Amino acid sequence: MVFNFLRRKDRTSQALARTRKGWGGGLASLFQGATLSDERLWEDLEDALISADVGVETSLGVVNGVRQRIREEGVSDPDEVVELFKEELAFLLDPEDKSFWDWYDREELAAKPFVLMIVGVNGSGKTTSIAKMAAHYQRAGKSVLIGAGDTFRAAAIDQLKVWGDRLNTDVVAHQPGSDPGAVAYDAYEAAVARGVDVLLFDTAGRLHTKTPLMDELRKVRRVFESRAFGVPHQTLLVLDATTGHNGVEQARLFQEAVGVDGVFLAKLDGTAKGGVTVAIAQQLKLPVVFIGTGEGTDDLALFDTDDFVDGLFGDEPQGGGRC
Repeated sequence: MVFNFLRRKDRTSQALARTRKGWGGGLASLFQGATLSDERLWEDLEDALISADVGVETSLGVVNGVRQRIREEGVSDPDEVVELFKEELAFLLDPEDKSFWDWYDREELAAKPFVLMIVGVNGSGKTTSIAKMAAHYQRAGKSVLIGAGDTFRAAAIDQLKVWGDRLNTDVVAHQPGSDPGAVAYDAYEAAVARGVDVLLFDTAGRLHTKTPLMDELRKVRRVFESRAFGVPHQTLLVLDATTGHNGVEQARLFQEAVGVDGVFLAKLDGTAKGGVTVAIAQQLKLPVVFIGTGEGTDDLALFDTDDFVDGLFGDEPQGGGRC
């Protein structure tokens, strides 16, 4: 296993601490001493979900779904109602094809080099997230190469080189202002020549509403596609969890422009808007793959539905679940 289960579950729970507090000390606490027939209880539950950026439509749907199940199944115990909530949220968070997660956690990757194209706006935590993913694969015994494709920011290139030195990982970079497509070409060729397992390729992240940026990302993707079939194997969007529901709109734009396969939810530990994870999964049908649980390179956890839902409700770590 790449991650020890208890360690991963505990980190996920810790990262959701602010979200739990923002949900009124945890959704479970709303049921303490409450009467299920009290309309204020259900209004408070809707408000709690909305305040965590789950989204209005999704929040109402979750609450109505739980109320319907209570009537159909004759549930009266508040603890059982909490379990119904957890089941409803877990259903929304699970991608239809759960094998998707294996792209990031299998011993034998789908290709060599396994190419991950990383997209996202500036300030989302993209550079640090790339470093965390590099460390993740190194812990799994994989060799890693980083491509510095954000040539419009000299600082982005320098930051990746610093992380490369810390992680003892080579970084393929050109001069600031150079063609990102040329960097993509050289990074892929270097990964093949060196027999590298994983290529993590950074991209520019100026304002996500700027058409030239999206055109540039499409060009980078075409360069990769010209090198080998199926490359890039995955396009991962780094989202700053503190932006809440605005992150959904960012995801939508990147998805339309270059196609996005999954989400790295960064800075989850610094926000009370962790409910945006549900909104991303429900509205865009995008699975969250990684979550950032702190500032260090090892502060990363593979997303797990059970861990996440348990963390929202403040459950203590316990055995079981997907590793």
